[in-house]
Amino acid sequence: MRTSLFFGLAASVFVCLCGDGWGQAGDILVPQRGAFSSSAAGALAVASVEVGVLVEDRVATTTMDIVVDNLTDLQRESELLVPLPEGAIVRDFSFHGDSAEPTAEILPVDLARSTYRDIVYRLRDPALLEFAGYSVVQSSVFPVAPHGQQKIRLTYEHVLTGTADRVDYLLPRSEMLAAGVEWRLHMKIRATRPIAGLFSPSHRFDWVRVSDREVALEIIPKEAREPGSFRVSALLEQEGLSVSMVTYPDPETGGGYFMLMAALPVAIARTDDARIRRELTLVMDCSGSMQGEKLHQVREAARDIIGGLEDGERFNLVTYNQTVTHMSSAPAPKDGDSARKASEFLDAADAHGGTNIHDALAEALRMKPLEGTLPILFFLTDGVPTTGVLSESTIRALTRSANPHEWRAFSIGVGEDVNAPLLQAIATNARGSAEFVLPGEDARPKLERIFRRLEGPILAAPDVVALDASGKEDRARLRDVMPPVLPDLFDGDQLVLLGRYVGQEPLRLQIGGNYLGRRREFEFGCQVASAGVTDAFVPRIWAGRQVAHLIDAIRSLGSSSGDVAGDDPRLRELVDEVVRLSRNHGVLTEYTAFFASDGVDLRNRADITAQAEDAFRRRAFGARTGDAGLSQDINIRQQRGREFLNHRNQYYDDRLYRVEFDNVQQVSDLTFFRRGDVWVDSRLLDRWPAGKPDVIAFGSKEHEALIDRLFREGRPGSLALDGDILLAIDGKAVRIESPRPAEVAIGSPPPHSAPPP
Repeated sequence: MRTSLFFGLAASVFVCLCGDGWGQAGDILVPQRGAFSSSAAGALAVASVEVGVLVEDRVATTTMDIVVDNLTDLQRESELLVPLPEGAIVRDFSFHGDSAEPTAEILPVDLARSTYRDIVYRLRDPALLEFAGYSVVQSSVFPVAPHGQQKIRLTYEHVLTGTADRVDYLLPRSEMLAAGVEWRLHMKIRATRPIAGLFSPSHRFDWVRVSDREVALEIIPKEAREPGSFRVSALLEQEGLSVSMVTYPDPETGGGYFMLMAALPVAIARTDDARIRRELTLVMDCSGSMQGEKLHQVREAARDIIGGLEDGERFNLVTYNQTVTHMSSAPAPKDGDSARKASEFLDAADAHGGTNIHDALAEALRMKPLEGTLPILFFLTDGVPTTGVLSESTIRALTRSANPHEWRAFSIGVGEDVNAPLLQAIATNARGSAEFVLPGEDARPKLERIFRRLEGPILAAPDVVALDASGKEDRARLRDVMPPVLPDLFDGDQLVLLGRYVGQEPLRLQIGGNYLGRRREFEFGCQVASAGVTDAFVPRIWAGRQVAHLIDAIRSLGSSSGDVAGDDPRLRELVDEVVRLSRNHGVLTEYTAFFASDGVDLRNRADITAQAEDAFRRRAFGARTGDAGLSQDINIRQQRGREFLNHRNQYYDDRLYRVEFDNVQQVSDLTFFRRGDVWVDSRLLDRWPAGKPDVIAFGSKEHEALIDRLFREGRPGSLALDGDILLAIDGKAVRIESPRPAEVAIGSPPPHSAPPP
């Protein structure tokens, strides 16, 4: 049975759909949060939600297929509440099962808020308060057969927000880690202008380009149960470089945080005179530990890469053990003779001797490339230095201080005994990246994938600066930009840049660099005075990257750990900042995971810093090879390049098992730590559990006033947590009492773990 509804918010009037008032059904279903019952807990369950979205220009049509299970022996009567974006219009609503003709009504934001509040107070469950800022579709009562299913389809349209060059889509969903409803989403976006790039700060997704004006995407399976509203932004093509920004205010500094999204044009015409040609040097470890399959893999990968060079592009091969051997004294242009010589050189390579990483790297970096080419270095090893210069700090400094020709370095670690932080530093210092090939993996696809994208950068050695009103550089405007060194942008690349800004004047930025062989600058602006808490993901993602940057600096100290004394001020300063960011933003790492333990007293900053410092000494300094070293590198690479929220603070432990937490909750722009059955605002951790806070009883006039205030501030979800809540209000600690005693005191649950990827 199906009914089509063509009405908008402007004409919406609250119609009583369920007898004498709402809630006459035994159950309330909110697919974004779950099922709620006044009579039988656990009677119904939202089994799954499948969402299909079609965006055409700036109009989105969203279809939700909701499956509901009845877990009891009795028929259950229920109604549906679905939070919607502002301005949504329902186009279709239907049940698939035995029920009367369904009806539904959109309640505008204010009426929806009062409806949610009525349900919350009747059921004595604050869960729905997090949707107080949305309008809502409310359905008529429908039955669900004993141990049966009811399938519901809802289709609505709404006009999307964004800017002239960016289209933003939002699907409201619960931020609560405990929600747990499985959501699958697939989406198509069509535009009248080419779509330069896609970005989601909320969830990971896979996407394919159907044409220059159409893309298709879907949330990856691992994200099906991840909380939070689904957000995606499509960046429309601009001349040369497509750029857009979102901001978040920071009243304490008088500025705020920004996220810059940039993408290259879909199709770039490359002419011979506007092409940055490559010069490749491939450096292969041929020490004794490379015997067998490892040497065979890298030998065949080298052949594939040389085969992928265009005629005339220059290359050289270098093998090393305790000594260094060159194929040629200088890079040679690729032709039939040089390709044959390379194949013979690779055939002659055998595995024996020690590993002299320092001399091999130094030899490759000293070679002067042909002027006008892009020098690319592939550096392969399966271990740690065993001969020559053994100091890790000396070796990692080579690509920073002994790289006069600005080689781009890409390091590839083969096996599990590599020094992961060393290879990461070699690459990072030279605008490259590191890859690791685990036992049983094929090295060839990873090398080929890196090389295929290196046809030559579209924008090489980019930089970003802020400009003042006269167009001159204003260095005081930007702080803590992540990444500190912008990567080269190749065909199909996207860039996400995060940082802090100072002041409330419009922000004017310029990205410049070598664009297809000549210097170009691209200017763009952003009004920051209108920044609000709706984009609270910006400081969280920035904080994650900043923490990764600090961890990298600490691991760099670990390369010469013998010089790091017990009270070394360099280490203490870095650890202090990691601790501060972890507390304030709820960004946990393997070194600060102990924050989540109930017994940890976060008031004692000296003790907390000491515990974190000890974790860094044991892990970052003491475990640099094997699974323990590799897991740290995986964690820091994910954190350094993160473009989306890490809701559960997932990371990999020293056995490569995935760890996650459910007692650190991010809500809007606030972070809460679970302590017993109390959720503590991170701004109050210095006071917990000392002092006697003001108490607000659930359902009191003070509680209603607090709901109204947090609604105006964009933070109503802060009251939706299960258990008592200790919240900072005007600098004071206020305890909001739970409507019912906790059934189980969570305490300090152990983190969840999953097997290695």
